[in-house]
Amino acid sequence: MRREMKTIVTDQYRVVEIVDGQQRVTTLVILLKALEKIFDRSVSAELRLAQELQGLLVKQDNASLILLQTNHDKSQYFANYIRRDEAPSVDDAKTLADRELLRAIQECEAFVSRWPDKIQLLRILKNQLTFIFHELDDEAAVYTVFEVLNNRGLHVSWLDRLKSMLMALAFEQSNGNQDEHINELHEIWGSIYEAIGLRQGMSTEALRFAATLNSASRLSKTFGEEMAVESLVSRCEGDASKAIEVSTWLLRVTRSVDRFLQDRLRSRAAVTEIAQARLLAVAIILKGLAAEKETELMDTWEKTSFRVFGLCRKDKRTGVGDYVRLAWDMLNHDSNGDAVLQRMKKISEGTDHSIEWAVQHLSDANCYDGWEEELRYLLYRYEEYLARINGLKFSNEQWNRIWEASAVESIEHIFPQSKGSQERVSQGKKSVFVHRLGNLMLLPPDLNSTLLALDPRDKVEAYLRTGLLDAAEIANTIQREGWSERQVAAREKRLLEWVESTWA
Repeated sequence: MRREMKTIVTDQYRVVEIVDGQQRVTTLVILLKALEKIFDRSVSAELRLAQELQGLLVKQDNASLILLQTNHDKSQYFANYIRRDEAPSVDDAKTLADRELLRAIQECEAFVSRWPDKIQLLRILKNQLTFIFHELDDEAAVYTVFEVLNNRGLHVSWLDRLKSMLMALAFEQSNGNQDEHINELHEIWGSIYEAIGLRQGMSTEALRFAATLNSASRLSKTFGEEMAVESLVSRCEGDASKAIEVSTWLLRVTRSVDRFLQDRLRSRAAVTEIAQARLLAVAIILKGLAAEKETELMDTWEKTSFRVFGLCRKDKRTGVGDYVRLAWDMLNHDSNGDAVLQRMKKISEGTDHSIEWAVQHLSDANCYDGWEEELRYLLYRYEEYLARINGLKFSNEQWNRIWEASAVESIEHIFPQSKGSQERVSQGKKSVFVHRLGNLMLLPPDLNSTLLALDPRDKVEAYLRTGLLDAAEIANTIQREGWSERQVAAREKRLLEWVESTWA
């Protein structure tokens, strides 16, 4: 997009806004900067080239950059790298955009360092690298052209396409307040990308949820991405001010999804694959209820969702309409908290969702293969329960390490897998079915990996050092009685009695 002329000291430059092609231009500038950094200043030819590149990238005032657009670079990583050679570790990134930018810097510097002839590389970049430059003067046409080009080229995320459509609407339909509308949209969308942060896939979730909960009519399943974009654009009715309303709504939903995902315990309760359950949790957050009522609703949501999808092992096809309709009703009708509670409880009714069914199917069953996330959540709640009945304050110190690892890395077979049976053991046979609930516990991942095939008696001290109440309970049993099929069955019975009383 052609903009105004700009004077820097004695030189004049044409300012352009890059709508499409930002990644390739940013990568080119980073590559040139990496070359400028690596040139040997003690060699006169390389010194001149380094100075030429420095003058190209940073203008005479030592402040203005050749690439002036850094829409969402709130951390200033790009500007600091070009001006001052500063590039933090990729691990310091707070958003997906930051991470990709820092990774690009790292990869470009590695690429340049491997190239044997640095002057040859610069020659190739200057003379053989070609861009198609398509410049527009009509502001209203920019986002239409962007949409057409991307329909023919590489995939652009539906979230980015929604932004382009809403920006086009603001350019075309603003009546005298175009600059204000455009600036406000840029601000809102900058906050949306910031809220998405480093969570891959969260943009898809926020987009689908925002459209589903804001649909003009009640739905029985969540929108897909394309339909979500169509629905949100239609809600604008060709009005630029409504484009701002839709963007503001999307920001609210994005922040609510982020808040839900930050609560690592609750977000595991429904099992991460169950979209309709997550939709209802986000709707509860968006409702803006008093803290006490919201907590009550979320506790019921958690209990219902884990009972259906965790204990009863139902798949993502279960209860779709029930969850989605309830979520929509919460935000579009005056549903009070008590009515919502009753409807949530009904979701887990029925013989296939009964606690008796769950206990029966967890007894003497494989609770390891394919059930790792559910097991981790279940044993977390059991540890919490043990702390409560013992009058102790529940500590998250060890559990933070357990949550950070994959579930399978933290699951410990008390009687080792290598010395027991992988299948259900027939009555009277002297062996331990190692995947039974009673033989499974959780440990910090680094400790779990060191114990592996040790006999239970050789694990006692390690269990006691964890500070976990369940681990201490198991260690004491091993010291008193040893660990065989009888102890596994007894522990499983205790756990299932607790499961029945907790999720009934």
